[in-house]
Parts: sequence; structure tokens; C-alpha cells
Amino acid sequence: MSQSAHARGQILVVEDDPAIAHLLDAYLSREGFDVRVVGDGEAGLEQARRVRPDVVLLDLMLPGIDGIEVCRRLRTFSDAYVLMLTARGEEVDRVIGLSVGADDYVVKPFSPRELSARVQAMLRRPRQDGTPSDGPRRFGALVIKPAAREVRVDQELVNLTRTEFDILETLSARPQQVFERRLLLEQVWGGDWFGDDHVIDVHVANLRRKLGDDPAAARYVRTVRGVGYRMGDGT
Repeated sequence: MSQSAHARGQILVVEDDPAIAHLLDAYLSREGFDVRVVGDGEAGLEQARRVRPDVVLLDLMLPGIDGIEVCRRLRTFSDAYVLMLTARGEEVDRVIGLSVGADDYVVKPFSPRELSARVQAMLRRPRQDGTPSDGPRRFGALVIKPAAREVRVDQELVNLTRTEFDILETLSARPQQVFERRLLLEQVWGGDWFGDDHVIDVHVANLRRKLGDDPAAARYVRTVRGVGYRMGDGT
């Protein structure tokens, strides 16, 4: 564990491979982050409650409870960014990881430089802070309150992750615009995004599920085939 009085952010590494854990600790600490390292899921959840990290680097395959279950539990009390560390052949598990609240994933073997850049991109993501003029946006039964980062459908509160809310906020701010995947990624993740464009499709699918938005009806989030997404009018 390394700490710095001038740390750029609090990073929690949950990784059971000592070599990878040590590499991440050493590299990210040198980059100026305050890094905590644990080797299993239970310890990861305990540390997350204690230190309230900005980003969690979460190995998918952990002893005891796996990374998917850790992420599911983490999302009940934390809105930290979650970057999953996965093996090359775990595509299905990566999708499941995103469906339970992870923001992104990186595939092993990875370079520490790439991972650090991904973490920094997350921490630089623009925040929609909201202003008093940011009144509710209504799309049928869907009501979005940007200033409060609150979403309701039929007056019922919908629990979204940071990434899901940011996607919905971006689409709803310009409801007549069609957002290509790359543009939507840039709006939500920032202009220095690099990675798989189709990660946005998984987040949109999760968003639709939580909103009760059948893709066939697409009342709230509509697919523009071959292009990307735009906001629906709620009907």
C-alpha cells in the first residue's frame, strides 16, 4: 500500500495475483495515485466501505466471491468507477460485469501505462453538476432531474450507475440529435477515450432494462440503425 499527500485519486486494487497487484501498486503510486491493494473480494468490499475510493480495479476471477458478485455488492453503497480486469477469453463474463455496474474493462495482459491512462480518463470525465436552470426533463413517464442526478419512471426512483446516468443525461440534453457511438463515448468519457466502442451498447442495454424500456418500443432510448442512439419522446 502506498499513499501520497498530493494523490491524484484514491485507487483500490482487488487482485489475487501478487505479481500483478505489486505491478499496479508500484506503477500507479509512481503516477501519483493513493493506492490500496487487497487480494480477495471480501477484503475489497471492506476497504471500499472504509476508504471510499474514486476507482476500483477489480479482477474478475477472485478466490471466494468473484469479481461480478463483488461489483454487484459494491454498487449497493458506492458510485466509484469500476474497471474490471479480465482474461482474454472471458467475453461473456465481461458483459455480465458491465451489467452489474462495472464502467469498463481491460483485458489481460495489459500494459500498466494503458491501464493508468484508462484510470486517468475516468477521473477526467466531465461531470454534469447541474445548475438551478437545469429543470426536470420529461419524456412521457420518464423524468430526469440533472441537478439532482435523479431519474424516475412513473414517479418511481430508478437507481442508475454514474455511466448509465451520464449517457441518459447526454441524450436527453439534446433529444433531437442522433449520437454516433464514438460521439456518445466522447461526451460521456471525455475526448481521450480509447477502447471498444461497443461497450456503449452494453450500458445502453442496462439503462433500457432499468427504465423498463422495451427495445422494440424504444420509448426513451432509440437505436438509429448503423449510426447510434437518440432520445425517444416517451410514447
